[in-house]
Amino acid sequence: MKYQKRKKALILLADGTIFHGKSIGKEGTAFGEVCFNTGTTGYQEIFTDPSYYGQLMVTTNAHIGNYGTKDEEVESDSIKISGLICKNFSFNYSRPDGDSSLDDFLNDNNLLAISDVDTRALVSHIRDNGAMNAVISTNVDNVDELKKQLAEVPSMEGLELASQVSTKEAYYYGDESAQYKIAALDIGIKKNILRNLSKRGAYIKVFPYNSRFEDLEAFKPDGYFLSNGPGDPKPLIEAQALAKEIIKRNLPLFGICLGHQVIALANGISTYKMHNGHRGINHPVKNLITTKGEITSQNHGFAINREETEKNNELEITHLHLNDDTVMGIKMKNKNCFSVQYHPEASPGPNDSNYLFDEFIQNIKNN
Repeated sequence: MKYQKRKKALILLADGTIFHGKSIGKEGTAFGEVCFNTGTTGYQEIFTDPSYYGQLMVTTNAHIGNYGTKDEEVESDSIKISGLICKNFSFNYSRPDGDSSLDDFLNDNNLLAISDVDTRALVSHIRDNGAMNAVISTNVDNVDELKKQLAEVPSMEGLELASQVSTKEAYYYGDESAQYKIAALDIGIKKNILRNLSKRGAYIKVFPYNSRFEDLEAFKPDGYFLSNGPGDPKPLIEAQALAKEIIKRNLPLFGICLGHQVIALANGISTYKMHNGHRGINHPVKNLITTKGEITSQNHGFAINREETEKNNELEITHLHLNDDTVMGIKMKNKNCFSVQYHPEASPGPNDSNYLFDEFIQNIKNN
């Protein structure tokens, strides 16, 4: 057991509300948009998901760290959240095949984390008042200064973050002799997406966020993919132009999460910032084509406009969220293009939606 004197810490929200806790180990201050994830497992994957870049993560599960970390269970090369807020933090872990404690994992990634927080009250506040900027800090005696610094943090709305998490240079993933070649635009891609494409016979070349169509076309791919990622989709002008070019040529195109929003914008559909977003591994979605329900993994704070989508003659809504009727999936009626707002690769989460990768491969075969 790790015994240590832990410093007092606080969470200061943009509306002035303060919650108290204790630091896990590292001292300091971290800023970001505060949001919550309702998943009971998969914290390591959540922390390393590029879609969470710039966010302070509140975990609603009461115990975090109890099963440690495992080297292969990461979605990128480092932790991407700005900070962690939890109720009970376990410095020790009991997982037989774990590689290290979450405490060591956080320290290795220099992440500020605080526990002993009334997360039920904090989550209720976010649900009622919406996701907002916040600061977590061990500098509990200087709230006025923290308020000044927090006021200067830009809003997530209008914020372009894909460039902060995208690869700087193109790279390859999978077996070079695979049956299919896919060009993937990295605007915050998760490793499990690449794993899912690779195991279905695809060799993938991953391109930086601002790549042009000519860059991807030079790979001579059989299909194109737009990844998940953080921030507001509206500033991603280059990605939207890329999507328009792929659609115009009627080439197989699949988008997930931020990629889904980019495809919508390329079709003239607007996007908007949600009140508090969808983040968890048990979100119910209805497939309008098959009428079947799916339990899905979700992580997004923006969505596409349903009314505009319904009026667009080129688009068909394929999936809806059963809690709030937001658009979860679309396909183009006369083009080889479809996308979903949620995460069929899960990690963490259920596998109900894995079939979407099969549909993408089938679209490539039929092209």
